[in-house]
Amino acid sequence: MESSNVMRNVYIDKLMINIGTGADEKAQESAKKLIKLVTGRKAADGLSKKRNPSFKITRGSKIAAFVTIRGNDAAQLAKKLIGAVDNNIKDSSIRSNTLSFGIKEYIDIDGIKYDPSVGMLGMNVNIAFKRKGYRVCTRKWRNSTIPRKHKDVSADEIKEYLAREFKVNFV
Repeated sequence: MESSNVMRNVYIDKLMINIGTGADEKAQESAKKLIKLVTGRKAADGLSKKRNPSFKITRGSKIAAFVTIRGNDAAQLAKKLIGAVDNNIKDSSIRSNTLSFGIKEYIDIDGIKYDPSVGMLGMNVNIAFKRKGYRVCTRKWRNSTIPRKHKDVSADEIKEYLAREFKVNFV
């Protein structure tokens, strides 16, 4: 149920898709191609912050591909990606302000077919939630504080939003 106070309503701030590839350059290109296939947007490279010799990873090497989507595009893509997990989300996937889940194989996403040049990859999906008015505390000019109850979107509020907007079942 939406609140009578418009400022208390929850919305999707951004959606992030991440595919970890390790030090493999071929997998890196496949991951970027897959993200382009799913979102229609160009993926960025995730760089390692530390070196890990056992995995042949040096500092600054490309180890992931990711993309961030905001606005209405994020809500539309979220609907498609939640459908890939049969609208079933674990309770443990929801934390304050965020929802995180994985898709094991990209062919589970509606409207996407297997591409031999990509291979079989999975991805991590993270969705961040906000309320209207949050910008007041982050803007550069004349910023102010907002109460914690307005800043934090609880897990129960996220569940209510997902059940209403995307018909999600919680496992």
